[in-house]
Amino acid sequence: MSERLTDIESLVPHAGDMVLLGEVVDHDETRITCRAETGRLDAHPLGRKGRLPATALAEYGAQAMAVHGSLLAGAGAPPRAGRLVALGELQLAVAALEEPAELTVHAERIGGSAVGEVYEFRVLGLATQLARGRATVMFPETGAAA
Repeated sequence: MSERLTDIESLVPHAGDMVLLGEVVDHDETRITCRAETGRLDAHPLGRKGRLPATALAEYGAQAMAVHGSLLAGAGAPPRAGRLVALGELQLAVAALEEPAELTVHAERIGGSAVGEVYEFRVLGLATQLARGRATVMFPETGAAA
């Protein structure tokens, strides 16, 4: 399915400035592509001293995962609260972003069940890979492990 979706806040368990994604560019049953603008880094909720630590790019990946899950759950379903329990294979191309950037975020579901999901994600800026990794999210209301 290909669509532009801008009401991200209704799809993630975040609000206000912590909603980092700007739009969904494309998604299907296993993948999602989103865009985001970092905005001024001195005002970024994850920024530090006018810089955005590269580790914060994992949050962009995690939010893409949350949006994907909400889209698969269907219209009207509330965002499902999940906990990021593992972040593996994290590769960062930079220590921090020094300037505002337009980001493209890709996430692909590689496994999961009712109790948790595993995704691989990539964050690109100007077609250059800035971060990639694998994230596991557990859903606390199930009380079990994936």
